[in-house]
Amino acid sequence: MREGRGGIKRWPSAKKDITNHLMEDAHSIATTMVDYYALPAGEQGGWPGRSQSNAMLTATTKSRCVQDAVKKDLMAQMGHSFNSNRFVPFIVMHEFEGLLFSDCAAFSRGIGKPELESRFQEIRDQFTTPEEINDSPETAPSKRVEALVPGYQKPFLGNLAILEIGLERIRTECPLFDAWLRQLENLVC
Repeated sequence: MREGRGGIKRWPSAKKDITNHLMEDAHSIATTMVDYYALPAGEQGGWPGRSQSNAMLTATTKSRCVQDAVKKDLMAQMGHSFNSNRFVPFIVMHEFEGLLFSDCAAFSRGIGKPELESRFQEIRDQFTTPEEINDSPETAPSKRVEALVPGYQKPFLGNLAILEIGLERIRTECPLFDAWLRQLENLVC
């Protein structure tokens, strides 16, 4: 759900896409997976709950604040007869790259830089979960990776790392990510 030059879509545009998808097929489920770090805030196209979430202290409360507000706003658009279980928003704390710190050995192997395992582990060890790795402009997960891997290509190397790490390891280390997948699994099983 990206728009323009790497920026995340403004909420009105994303909401329109989600609404259209859900209205096309009464049995479909829609979800989001967007980075909290770059999520637009404010009145001009910002995502519901994003401004309020800045005052929250934990990754869990920030994520829930935005997810709940987004779902509530979509529900208002769709009407009360809409089955709210068909929309499962997910806000990645703080960026997709945070998930890569779920297994630093596999991450470093996946991107062809096994010598960086200990450096990645030093970063990971500063936080309870990879999802809590800081979201400031200087210390966001992607900025930390880029500082160690000049020329880091997010989509290409990120995908290689994810394949090496594996879904189960990420689920074990990232409780918000795991909760999102469990919610989706419960809808289709």
